[in-house]
Amino acid sequence: MNSDIALQAINLVKYFPTGSSGLLGRPDKSVKAVDGVSLTLRKGATLGIVGESGCGKSTLARVLTRLIEPTSGQVILNGADITHTSGKELRDVRQQMQMIFQDPVSSLNPRHSIGQIIGMPFTVQGQFDKEATPVRVRELMKLVGLNPEHFNRYPHEFSGGQRQRIGIARALALNPSVVIADEPVSALDVSVRAQILNLLEGLQAELNLSLVFIAHDLSVVRHIADEVAVMYLGKIVERGPAATVYTHPAHPYTKALLSAVPIQDPSSRGGAGRIRLQGDVPSPIDPPSGCRFRTRCWKAEALCEEQEPLLTDDGSGRLVACHFPEETPVAIGNRAQ
Repeated sequence: MNSDIALQAINLVKYFPTGSSGLLGRPDKSVKAVDGVSLTLRKGATLGIVGESGCGKSTLARVLTRLIEPTSGQVILNGADITHTSGKELRDVRQQMQMIFQDPVSSLNPRHSIGQIIGMPFTVQGQFDKEATPVRVRELMKLVGLNPEHFNRYPHEFSGGQRQRIGIARALALNPSVVIADEPVSALDVSVRAQILNLLEGLQAELNLSLVFIAHDLSVVRHIADEVAVMYLGKIVERGPAATVYTHPAHPYTKALLSAVPIQDPSSRGGAGRIRLQGDVPSPIDPPSGCRFRTRCWKAEALCEEQEPLLTDDGSGRLVACHFPEETPVAIGNRAQ
C-alpha cells in the first residue's frame, strides 16, 4: 500500500436488515445504506463527503471508525487492515482514528464534567494518570480555544460552539492521525460555523491530521476539503480534486447540488439558474435499476435504466459514475471566510 495513504475504504458495504419472514426468520429485505464505496484519504489532506440527508454519509463514517460492523469490504488504516479487528487490537485502532460527532449536545454526557469528558479516552485506554491526565486535559482545552479554568463545569453551561470544541478536544486526546468529522457544524449558527472550520484547519496544520469531513452543505466542504466525494443513495457518484469538482462538476447530481449554493451574483451562473430535482429520493431498500439517480435526472435515457454506470476516470484525475456526464462549468459562491 502507498505510504502516503492514511485511510482507505475498498468496496465497503453496509446493509441493515429491515425484518424477517419465513420459518427460519431470514431477513427478506435490507436497507442498502452503503453499497460498494471505495475512498482514499491522503496523509495530511482533507476528504470532503457530501450529499443529501439519507444518502449514507453518517453510516459510512461509523463503518470507517468501526463503530458499526461492515457487511463486506475492507477498511485500511495506515497500511493495516482493521476490518475485523476486535478487543485490544480495536482499542489500539481507536488511538489512531477518532470521530467528532454531529450533535454537540447528545454526544456529551451531561453527568460528567468537561474534565472527565475530555479525559475519558485516557481512562478507556488504560492511560489515566492522576497527576498527568488533568494537565493534559487543560492543554487540550486551551488548544481548542476553551478556558482551562472551566475544567469542572458541565456541558449545559456551554454554548453550542463551545460544546463542539469539547468534542474536538476529546477526539484529539490520544493524538490520532485520522479524524472523521460527521457534520460537525450543521447544528451551529452560521457565525460559529466559520470559527469551528477555522479551528479544524488550524489543528490539521499544527498536528498534521488527516481529516474526513462530512457535510450536506457544499459551501462548507469547499472551504476545507482538498478532495471531494459526492454520495447518492449509498454510492459515490463523483470524486476528485475539490477545485475540479466545484468548477466543472461532471455528474448531473453534483451539478444540481452546486446550483443550490447561494452566490453573490446570480447572473454569473450564465442564465442556467437553479436545477430543481423532481421527485423524492428513492428508497434505499429498493433502489432503481441501473443508475440510481436516473429517476430524478433530466439526462436519463434507456441505457441508464439498463446498465449501472461504473465510477471511472474522465482523464482529469476525477472519477464519475455517469453515462452522460456534464461538460458545462458552474459558478459557485465565494469561499467561506
